[in-house]
This record gives sequence, structure tokens and C-alpha cells, in this order.
Amino acid sequence: MPKQIVECIANFSEGRRPEVLEAIKTALTSQLGVSLLDQHTDYDHNRTVFTFVGAPEEIEEGAFRAIQKAAELINLDEHTGEHPRIGATDVVPFVPIQGVSMEDCIEIANRLGKRVGELLNIPVYLYEEATKNPQRRNLEVIRRGQYETLKKEIATNPDRAPDYGPKKLGTAGATVIGARHPLIAFNVFLKSDDVTVAKKIAKAIRHSSGGLRYVKALGLEVDHQAQVSMNLTNFRGTPIARVVELIRKEAMHYGVNIDRSELVGLIPQESLIDAAKWYIHLEDLNPEQILENKIALAESEPSKGGEIPQAAAYGFLEALAAGTPTPGGGSAAAYSAAAGAALVEMVARLTIGKKKYADVENRMQEILKRASEIRLFLTTAIERDAQAFTDVLNAFMLPKETSTEKSERLKAINEATINAAIVPLEVAEKACEVIDLAYEVVLIGNLNAISDGAAGSALARAGLTSAGYNVRINLVNVDEGEISKNMLITLGELEKRADQIDESIRSVLVERGGFPLP
Repeated sequence: MPKQIVECIANFSEGRRPEVLEAIKTALTSQLGVSLLDQHTDYDHNRTVFTFVGAPEEIEEGAFRAIQKAAELINLDEHTGEHPRIGATDVVPFVPIQGVSMEDCIEIANRLGKRVGELLNIPVYLYEEATKNPQRRNLEVIRRGQYETLKKEIATNPDRAPDYGPKKLGTAGATVIGARHPLIAFNVFLKSDDVTVAKKIAKAIRHSSGGLRYVKALGLEVDHQAQVSMNLTNFRGTPIARVVELIRKEAMHYGVNIDRSELVGLIPQESLIDAAKWYIHLEDLNPEQILENKIALAESEPSKGGEIPQAAAYGFLEALAAGTPTPGGGSAAAYSAAAGAALVEMVARLTIGKKKYADVENRMQEILKRASEIRLFLTTAIERDAQAFTDVLNAFMLPKETSTEKSERLKAINEATINAAIVPLEVAEKACEVIDLAYEVVLIGNLNAISDGAAGSALARAGLTSAGYNVRINLVNVDEGEISKNMLITLGELEKRADQIDESIRSVLVERGGFPLP
């Protein structure tokens, strides 16, 4: 069964206060299993887009935490910027990537919308595939007149009643939540400061005014330069190269050239390959002809004969051996526990499909799925642990000239250090779960592979121990007695549990496998 991956591209009405963006990012990534892929911040738009992925439950919770934090820190009554907006968290679309359907993303949008409306008292509008009102499918319809107009109309105009939440706007405004297909947010800058030219070009290319299908466009002035700001809602239906060429043609009509372009967030590789084919007339270009793709494929798949690809593991170990603060023991703990999870998967796969073990096949399928999910989490934790420690170092580098700066610096150090302890504690929790699963595959799995299951447990136990050291060292100087106490209690319980299971595994190895253990 493929891993379930949902992408979320959350837009926040803030691009000028780094401390606010850092707080939103911390809230977002505090959810286990959420991986932040990209952050695009625009000062003139006063807007930031966070792109992150995870399993459905994880991505939904991460988005809620980010929306909650944004509502605390962003006041729309004080917000100005070039980009249209109606909320502190303006738009939150969910995109199915792997192992999930559009219907799954629609359900996420509805659950999250209901929760945001009821718990945070923020009006929520559903759009695109998740819409309940076909007239409000398009974002621009919902955002008409922006925050200021919606604030006046939401209570009296039935057409502007939200799908969830109150018919009243607070300082956090309203939030638009939906489900959609992959979209490319793309801006083209003109060699001109005349925003009227950008507006005319936007009108010419956007579908709603007779232009290209699947193109939404606005003409804006950004940093004293005319910009055509676009969303390409179906890059296969309207390729990006076609859009750029039409902009170029329209601009020449006004005696203007294209200066440059920029992406907001991420872009599917397929779109870039299509653009390369178009511009250099390379009609037969195959993704496998791209060097980096070929390398990634070689690193991710075993070669014939069961040989193990070494590039990825070698690269991590080289980085670990380097004389740099990161990656360190916390990342190594996650790496070790992930290897343990992989061995559990291996034993499960060697058991599934064997007639001798037909009575445990369903359980093995469940173990395989859960071990795979844990391995993915632990793999992302390798980088998360390194980033958490980097955040601590950055906090220590904050200015400390004034009493206010000293206070803010100490607060930042404390928060970063707590987070640096949270990540290895999460690794310890997942490592303990790997040990539990390892015990099961040793107990009921393929007898010929129980030593591999035991090895998986040993690696996970090493990961737990190493993660524990990192939790404890980070909590030494934390000024949060209750938090530290609870984290240490949790860690102690995990270690005690792991020791008990280890003894059980040793007993099974002797009784079932005849191992000559001391």
C-alpha cells in the first residue's frame, strides 16, 4: 500500500515580521509527521506561503495549529499589502499527492473548516473541489472586496454567509479552505513601473476575461516594478511556456519586455520538462534522461542481485563524521531507529504470502503498514533534529544589548531548547513502538528471519537510548520545570518499557529459535 501523502499550501497575510512567521512555522511543524518543504515570503505582498506535506491526519492537525497561531498574531485591521486577502490565514488548499483521493482532501477541508469555525470563531469558506456553493467555487469570488468589504457584508448579505463559523469577522478575518489539483503560483516582472500595463496584460491572459484556460492573473506593483501575478490551475491544460509567451507578446504591444519571473512555492517537475521541450525543441526528452532523477532512482531502489545502494547512507555518515554541530547524536538516533523499522518491514514482507504463516498474514500486513509509517517519520526526524539544534544556535546569536533584547533572547533560547528536546523525545516514542512491532515479528513472523527482527529491536533500542541522551542534555538549562519534569517522566517510562520488551524478545529467540543466548 503506498504511503499517504497530502500537500498543503497555506497562505498567511504576513511577510514583514520574521518573528511572527517563525512562530507560525513552529506551530505548524510541532505536529508529528509534518514536513515543511518550502517557505516563500514577499514583503510587498505582505504574504507568506508555507508548503508542507504529511499523512491526512497529520497535515490536518498541523494546518489547524498554524491557523490558530496566525489568528493570535496577525491583525487584519492593521494589515496592508499588494496581494488581496480576507484573513490572517487567507487560503488553505489541500492537494492529493499519493495514496489519497480528491474525496479524502475534501473531507479534510470540511473537518478542518468545521473545527476552525467552532473552536477559533473564524468564518470559513470552502472553495474549489470542496465547495458547497458552485457560485463560490473560485477564490476570487469569495475574496471580492477583500477583508474590509467582507467585514461589512458578512452579517447581512446571504451570499456572503460562511460555510462554517460565525457571521462576524474578528481581527483574524476569514479563512478559505479547500481541495484542489496541483497549482503553479507564478509571477512575471516587467521592465516597467507602469502597473496599468501589468493590469492590461493580466486581463488579456486570464480565462475569466477571455484569455487562456486555467489561468488566473492580476496586475500589481511590487517594489516599484510592474508584475503579472498568476495562478496556473492546470499546467497540463495550459503549459507554463504558453503563458510566458503570451505575456511576452502582449508586453511588446506596449513597448515593454519581460524582466524576470519567480515561483511562489513549488512547481511540478513535469511542468519544467514541458517548458524545456517547448523552448529548446527537445520533443523526446524523458525524465529518466535527467541526471538528478537517475541518481535519485539509483539511491532509492536496490540494484539487481540484492546489492545495497550506498550513496544516500554514505552521504549521511560523511555528514555525521564532519566537524560540524549538525547532524549529531539526535539525527543518528533517528537514523538508527529508522533502520530498525526497516528491518521490521523486511520480516513482515518475508512472512506475508507464505502458506505456513497464513493465519498471521492480516496482522503482518498491519505491522508492515505501521512500520513503514514510522520509518517515514523517523527519516524526516533526521533533518528535523538537526534543524532544531540549529534554531538553538541561532537563538544564542540574537542581540543582547538592551534589557528588552536580553529578555527576548532568553525567551527564544528557552523555546528553541524545549523544541530541541521535543524532537528526540518523539524519536524515542517511535523507537519504542518499533521495538513493540519487532517483538511481534519475532514471536509470530517467518522463523528464518527472526534474527533480523531482533536486530531491528536492537537498533531501535540504540536509537531510543541515543535520543534519551539528547532529551536530557537539552533539558539541563531549560527554565520550564513542569515541562521538563513531564518529558523526563515520559522518557523514563519509554526506557522501562523498552527494557521489558527486550527481555521478552530474548526469551522468544531462545524458545522459538533455539538461540544460545547467555
